Amino acid sequence: MSELALTRNALQGVLNLKPYEPGMPVEELQRKLGVPEAVKLASNENPLGASPKVAELLAAQAKGDLARYPDGSGFRLKAKLAELHNIEPERITLGNGSNDILEFLGRVFLGPGRKSMFSAHAFAVYPIVTLAQHAEAVIVPARSEADAMPLGHDLNAFAERLSDDITLIFIANPNNPTGTWLEPQEIEDFLERVPKQTVVVLDEAYWEYMRPELRVDSRRLLDKHENLVVTRTFSKAYGIASLRVGYGLSHPAVADLMNRVRQPFNNNSLALAAAEVALADQEFVQQTVKLCRDEISRLVPELEAMGLRCLPTQANFISIDFGRDAAPIHQGLLHKGVIVRPTASYAMPNYLRVTLGTRKENDKFMSALREVLAAL
Repeated sequence: MSELALTRNALQGVLNLKPYEPGMPVEELQRKLGVPEAVKLASNENPLGASPKVAELLAAQAKGDLARYPDGSGFRLKAKLAELHNIEPERITLGNGSNDILEFLGRVFLGPGRKSMFSAHAFAVYPIVTLAQHAEAVIVPARSEADAMPLGHDLNAFAERLSDDITLIFIANPNNPTGTWLEPQEIEDFLERVPKQTVVVLDEAYWEYMRPELRVDSRRLLDKHENLVVTRTFSKAYGIASLRVGYGLSHPAVADLMNRVRQPFNNNSLALAAAEVALADQEFVQQTVKLCRDEISRLVPELEAMGLRCLPTQANFISIDFGRDAAPIHQGLLHKGVIVRPTASYAMPNYLRVTLGTRKENDKFMSALREVLAAL
């Protein structure tokens, strides 16, 4: 296909981007391959869905006045989050998913002649945010596969590469797609070494899945480091990914800057109301976390008994090393009605990332995997 003339005027940073590839929907697999009763274990969604209280709320809210704009300030949800985190509402920024917060920070702090920093094998949105702002990415090599935390963030290597033109640093804890995490002291020591004018984003999308003793006290660190931003989401443990709600915690001045580039009404009324109810149902969140931990404890030994290696994880997924190109295994699983996530785009071609589903869904995956491996 010939180049469309007007694309020549597109910004170079955008031309250099590759679109984010979401996990394949079940409907698409059924449409392409005609596979019935497929299961999706590709997008780190909550296998239990949303809290039943959220479903009740949405049924009632849908009968309300949908012609009105939502509360652009998110006052009620911010009040609940302020209470949860013991933080002032003016230090909270609401996003259409936590991705929105990452975008705001890129628009505020990146641009030509500036750089972001993040680890190899880190969340795909970090380079997208960077290149879209015509900035340069400093990608720090991850820890070796032989390390105690294989492919994890190496914050000492981050510190060695700090420079005045690095204005934004992304740290995912736990990281997607590896599931690896950082010890609290590692994060604290690194923050002490970062120049005060450089913003550090601690992306805690999978925070709820971490064992409490492994979590860094990011709320305390916010008061100690004015350049720290913490991001959280309702898309994972809270189970309302389709409604897209996330938030950032930061210094009021940083929140003010983000709100200057935030689109009006970036959270719809149903999403705001659902997030408020989801936040209150911590019993459901704990049920979700228990299911995830139980299934990790059950599946990892089974996978290792098959001669496979699993990266250590504190998220709701397992990254599996097959020791060879995983693309044929991914395709084989699709034909058996199991959707998982290939990670070749993360420079991890030998791995597949598998979201923890229900016990039944996970059993289907294990059965399909054994059949696929036996046939290769």
